[in-house]
Amino acid sequence: MFTKSNSSSKPRFHSPSQFTGDDRYVIMGYGSVTSSPSVGNASSPSINPSSWEQTSPMAKSHWSCHLPSTASFEDCYLVQNSSDNRLIGSLVREGGHPYSLAASGGLLYTGSDSKNIRVWKNQREYSGFKSNSGLVKSIVISEDKIFTGHQDGKIRVWKMSRKNPTVHTRIGTLPTLKAYIKSYINPSNYIEVRRHRNVPWIKHFDAISSLSLSEDQIFLYSASWDKSVKVWRVSNFECLESIPAHDDAINAVVAGFNGLVVSGSADGTVKHFLSHTLLKEECAVTALAINAPTATTVYSGSSDGVVYFWEREKLGFRGRDLRGHKLAVLCLAATPGNVVFSGSADMSICVWKRIKKDHVLLSKLTGHSGPVKCLAVEEDRESAASDRRWILYSGSLDKSVKMWRISEQVAPHETAVVAVATSQQKYEHYHLE
Repeated sequence: MFTKSNSSSKPRFHSPSQFTGDDRYVIMGYGSVTSSPSVGNASSPSINPSSWEQTSPMAKSHWSCHLPSTASFEDCYLVQNSSDNRLIGSLVREGGHPYSLAASGGLLYTGSDSKNIRVWKNQREYSGFKSNSGLVKSIVISEDKIFTGHQDGKIRVWKMSRKNPTVHTRIGTLPTLKAYIKSYINPSNYIEVRRHRNVPWIKHFDAISSLSLSEDQIFLYSASWDKSVKVWRVSNFECLESIPAHDDAINAVVAGFNGLVVSGSADGTVKHFLSHTLLKEECAVTALAINAPTATTVYSGSSDGVVYFWEREKLGFRGRDLRGHKLAVLCLAATPGNVVFSGSADMSICVWKRIKKDHVLLSKLTGHSGPVKCLAVEEDRESAASDRRWILYSGSLDKSVKMWRISEQVAPHETAVVAVATSQQKYEHYHLE
């Protein structure tokens, strides 16, 4: 576990009377960065968003919005002709930390230990909803449905209103109450999870660490610290299978490759189809990513600071590694193209680009004052075909979510160290035949 890190600069809040409802906002100046941030003195006007209808009670918002001092609020998000990778904004929370992020259709979803899921649009707070219990550890989006995985072992399902996209209604909890009661009364549905403790197989009895949707969005996969991966049918929320995939807590699960499912665990293994081992090492596997929808490469991050990757080739998988961090890799995010991001306990984010069968380090983003805990990425809607760009969101234990504009055309920072695994190294790679 990592100790909490406080931001070096404290946000200045305006009087609460300037804002509507229970939410308070302020915009502050931050200089744009390529590899490290600079602090500006100018501040932009405060935001006064109107209240929104919602079906779940929301706690008071303790988020503030930090923007580059060199541009207005609107210009900040839509900076044109940027030739480098830079910070374009930051959201900072008074208390607690962001633990999960998801981006889709220009909306950013943030989950934290406050049990709130907040929705942001163009760096403005757009909507939000609150679960009854359980820190929000994972968020995935399937069209108008949002799935959230929680510390209490439950998956909650929310639906966005078609008439009013700011309204989110909880439409279910996995497992459903009916399915749980049916399983609870039948002794044959119990499995032993610890000595002298049996539980119904359809329910996670420890924190849900990761969620992933199949490529066709028919199935939802949930990974848990209870060492299992469960498979759910999205259409009716039925639990189809529970797989004891690892010998220790599972930290990540991703789906792709025409039904291939990959899981990573604190036991140091990466497994595909939840049984065949791709990687076995001494250090815990902390994160996974697949460059969907092309799904040509699987990436895994480890507590030793290394990112491993496997390419799908005619003869199977070939394992290599990328070394750009000094401390544990805590999160990964991959674009549909050739760019992958790794966030680390060393407070930095590495931007890797795949060129043929090698990777180069485009940029190393610094600016967080705490470990980078979660990442999300979506394509910049203003980018041109000749300069494909991405908006990267990074959540940190410094209580902030930062937004970066990333260009694939940036000159490489340096050539990444790419090593083919050998028997002399401390880890082992297993090849598919």
